[in-house]
Amino acid sequence: MLSVYYEDIMKARLYFSSDYMEGAHPKILERLVETNMLHTVGYGLDEFTESAKEKIRQACDAPEADVYFLSGGTQTNATMIDAMLPSYQGVIAAQTGHIAGHEAGAIELGGHKVLTIPAHDGKVSACDIAKCLQDYKDDANHDHIVMPGMVYISQPTEAGTLYSLSELKEISETCHKNQIPLYLDGARLAYALACQENDVGLKELASLCDVFYIGGTKCGALYGEAVVLPKKNFIPHLFTIIKQHGALLAKGRIAGLQFETLFTDDLYYKIGQNAIDAANKIRKALEEKGYEFAITSPTNQIFIKLEKSKVKELAESVELGFWENIDDSHVVMRIATSWATQAEDVDALIALL
Repeated sequence: MLSVYYEDIMKARLYFSSDYMEGAHPKILERLVETNMLHTVGYGLDEFTESAKEKIRQACDAPEADVYFLSGGTQTNATMIDAMLPSYQGVIAAQTGHIAGHEAGAIELGGHKVLTIPAHDGKVSACDIAKCLQDYKDDANHDHIVMPGMVYISQPTEAGTLYSLSELKEISETCHKNQIPLYLDGARLAYALACQENDVGLKELASLCDVFYIGGTKCGALYGEAVVLPKKNFIPHLFTIIKQHGALLAKGRIAGLQFETLFTDDLYYKIGQNAIDAANKIRKALEEKGYEFAITSPTNQIFIKLEKSKVKELAESVELGFWENIDDSHVVMRIATSWATQAEDVDALIALL
């Protein structure tokens, strides 16, 4: 009776505010139940975690890669950026980048300034990165300011846009020419991989990035992100650094088992397709009805301009994500689909809008 009660409550509203509203993919839950009473060693030293690491290495065509599992995106970004930077350096990121806006200053709390540069459709360019680095070198007072020490990007971006392979190559070349690491946030990576417009796969990420992570929290797992360092021992003693940041999971096998499942039978590649299909259907319907888009995004996030009065009206039936104010009477709202978005909810949202 209780489950029916909660189901009725949830079905009374539509939920499109984010892509981590649901629990986990049924195959993950099945595996967790099947292995629940097994005894394994902790801290990710178990056989499930090792199996997950090996499957990820194979998917990335990076047989020597180090792979670690952390609990969430902000924790992963804060830990990995701190692990790559000495105390006097900061991280270059888009003005709209997640670490610059929606992580509550987590990077600065770790002692590193986020050095923002212009964003173009949510993306940074190799030219702007090079300019940031050159401006530092040309500044006669550079010993008194924060040195840019790495580059942060995400795929998809915070705006739901995608870096093309050529753009990523240019950024990678710029970073390596200047001897700084390139770090890619893949919180929503499954949705990039499933997108028809995408031409960057895991193998390309492994060949062009120094560190990147494969998102699980937003992509079918209960929680968890898989950090991949294609070059073995790229960050010495990273296990200990993760421990220092309170990010080492005692029950590491839970994260490992989830990613082992996601990388069995290409589930991770398939899981994002539902989100893309649902978003495309909604996007097409909005275009036909004349809605104005704030950002042109091909992935699972849709950004539309609405009157505040309309948002208040819609809030009675559907939960959308607030993005930003435009003026006194208009805002940008985000519609986000996920691996678990139901077809009937998509149809209901379209009818409502």
